Amino acid sequence: MKFLFTPSSHFNLANMFTFVNITSGLLATFFTIQNNYVVAIIFAWIAGAFDIFDGKIARKYNLSNEFGIQLDSFADFLSFVLVPVFFIFQAIYSQSLSGLGLILAGIVSVYYVISGLRRLIEFNINSDVGEVEKYFVGVPTPMGAILLFVTYLAYNYLALPALGVIVFMILIAWSLNSKIKVKHL
Repeated sequence: MKFLFTPSSHFNLANMFTFVNITSGLLATFFTIQNNYVVAIIFAWIAGAFDIFDGKIARKYNLSNEFGIQLDSFADFLSFVLVPVFFIFQAIYSQSLSGLGLILAGIVSVYYVISGLRRLIEFNINSDVGEVEKYFVGVPTPMGAILLFVTYLAYNYLALPALGVIVFMILIAWSLNSKIKVKHL
């Protein structure tokens, strides 16, 4: 079990938490395909919890390494970019839009994915192993995912129209690469 506390191990404790994040993201996707949105959201939130803890564990036990940084961003891309976009598309756009509206939703969804990917690549390029900045510049992808899920709730419970969801998705995608400063937890 020494490998769990060895910084150079690809299977150290922090990375194991990241693997659970990835698994939860995959399960969220599976349940989205099954139109079981409640369970999909639960797995998306589990992914978020493990994303918080993997970084805290890496810093506490000095387990940060380049592999972990890359793995974390891959997990973030899956769980906090692809999963919420796929969820919104499946739960809202494909159910309530057709024709040009659905094409627009598809274009905006691709814009969101590219914005999230760009943000994560930029973050990796500017990250130093073991260092944590006081502020994120731009909205972090986990917060973007939370905002998309809140938008889904607004659609479901506050009668936000699907075109309103598209507008919010554009704004959230833009915010990922903006100059907005968000305090690091």
